[in-house]
Amino acid sequence: MRYPACLQPNGTIGTAAPSFGAGIEPYQSMVKNAFKKFREAGYRLDPGKNTFRSDGIGISAPPAETGEELTRQYLSDKNDVLIAVGGGELMCETLDHVDFDALKEAAPKWYCGYSDNTNFTFLSATLLDTAAIYGPCLSDFGMEPWHPSIRDAFGLLTGETKSVEGYDLWEKKQEHDLLHPLAPYAVTEKSVPVYEGWDGSVLRGRLIGGCLDCLVYLCGTKYDRDFSEKYREDGFLWFLESCDLNVFGIRRALWQLKNAGWFSGVRAFLIGRPLVMGQEMMGLDQYNAVTGMLSDFGVPILMDLDIGHLSPMMPLVTGALAEVSKNEKGLVKVAFNCR
Repeated sequence: MRYPACLQPNGTIGTAAPSFGAGIEPYQSMVKNAFKKFREAGYRLDPGKNTFRSDGIGISAPPAETGEELTRQYLSDKNDVLIAVGGGELMCETLDHVDFDALKEAAPKWYCGYSDNTNFTFLSATLLDTAAIYGPCLSDFGMEPWHPSIRDAFGLLTGETKSVEGYDLWEKKQEHDLLHPLAPYAVTEKSVPVYEGWDGSVLRGRLIGGCLDCLVYLCGTKYDRDFSEKYREDGFLWFLESCDLNVFGIRRALWQLKNAGWFSGVRAFLIGRPLVMGQEMMGLDQYNAVTGMLSDFGVPILMDLDIGHLSPMMPLVTGALAEVSKNEKGLVKVAFNCR
């Protein structure tokens, strides 16, 4: 696994918008303030041409343009790291226009984003053999003040963050809107993880995963590569979270990935809170939707973690060796070995 060089003081932060761009408010104001904060911290900027566009369907611009921008920004020597502008809906259509062969030959570069950006953070690890950060998109870096999770994510880019821990509180309802675009996370709910089959002993393996909504559509395509064999001795810590899927959708998606052999070599599952939190349908809830599919692997299943769409999220290094343990509060701690 290749690990990119870290962002240095006075380095350059690049952006790309292979999913949504900041074409509307409150995202325009959030991104502009993120740029302001980066400049004030001494960093230079290299925004991609689609940063403030919203001309595509579910993405910032037509797929050919977004794929070209991602390729160009990744290959460019004008920036040191890339942060995705936003999430979105149809980044999968961008992939046919990304030059993965060229990216594989290029020097590795940190890419940070989540949700629809699974289409690159996951493939970076499986196709390019390059670690990526499943973490906040550019707009979140515009909040005032930064939540600790944003500092953690930026610390991964700079190399200062070596581990992350679950946060005490999470956000049930966002408060940033057109009138308050820079509002921080409105964390009101106590974090109470649910651990199945875990006695708290250290879990070791290679982190892999992302947004389940995206992963299930990569399954069976030309982008679906068997990555398990190369790192079989390391074992895998699968992290998964969902956005639009209801509890039946979660269970169906897990069934598909399971039967496609994706979970071979798994040592534990790290499951984020679903965006549709607390849903129950015909006796199925967010817990047995997961355990009903994954319990027969006989490995720990850690649920309701700070991963995904209900902020804050622990930024995770996709592709990295990691150790998962409990901190003194009983929350998950993830330590990365990026070597």
